[in-house]
Amino acid sequence: MGAVHLSDENFKKEVLESKTPCLVDFWAEWCGPCRRVAPVVEEIADEFQGRVKVAKLNVDEGSKTASAYGVMSIPTLMFFKDGKVVEQIVGAVAKQELVAKCEELLS
Repeated sequence: MGAVHLSDENFKKEVLESKTPCLVDFWAEWCGPCRRVAPVVEEIADEFQGRVKVAKLNVDEGSKTASAYGVMSIPTLMFFKDGKVVEQIVGAVAKQELVAKCEELLS
């Protein structure tokens, strides 16, 4: 299934109202580190399918949402549970770190 594509319009419904914990990747086409982390984010989406909702928000298209969450650098990966940010990682990180954070979200 892969990651859900977010916009300012569907962010509330897909993330804040989600019954499932969410990992949101704030990214942009022109961002090199974002392109490096993208395949890892897709792998996480497949591995945690049905347990963690993985979503991507292009900051150029979803600038209202990105600024509402204070996203200054990308990639920024935010973990949401019950509509609230519980963890945040800025920059490209190893897959193991994202897997560990997803496991924490579920515990």
